[in-house]
Formats: sequence, C-alpha cells, structure tokens
Amino acid sequence: MPKIKTRRGAAKRFKITGTGKVRRWHAYRRHILSTKSPTQKRGLRKPTLVDATNAKAIKRLVPYL
Repeated sequence: MPKIKTRRGAAKRFKITGTGKVRRWHAYRRHILSTKSPTQKRGLRKPTLVDATNAKAIKRLVPYL
C-alpha cells in the first residue's frame, strides 16, 4: 500500500496527546489585545482539546503525528 501524505498546514496547527486526543491552540490572540481582559488573554495562552466531532477528521489529515 502507498503511504498517506500528511497535510502540512494541519500538522503545524495540531498535535496528538499521549492518549490520542488532538490538541489545538486558541484563536483571537493575534492583535487588538488592548480591548481584551488579562484573564481572557491568559486563558487563550493555554492549548485546549479539539472537540470529538472534529477529531476524527483531523486525525485523517495528520496520520503520522
């Protein structure tokens, strides 16, 4: 069987945890930070997990992560 190509854009945006879940980083942290509260900005720093409804599709895009 031929190998599956990894979607490079997805590989740069997502990582797989040790238990097989998909990790992502938050949006809304690039600009206009003066209007956002410190609490909101602090929360956006931390990565979170991708919702289960999207995880299967992302794992298909990055089969070897």
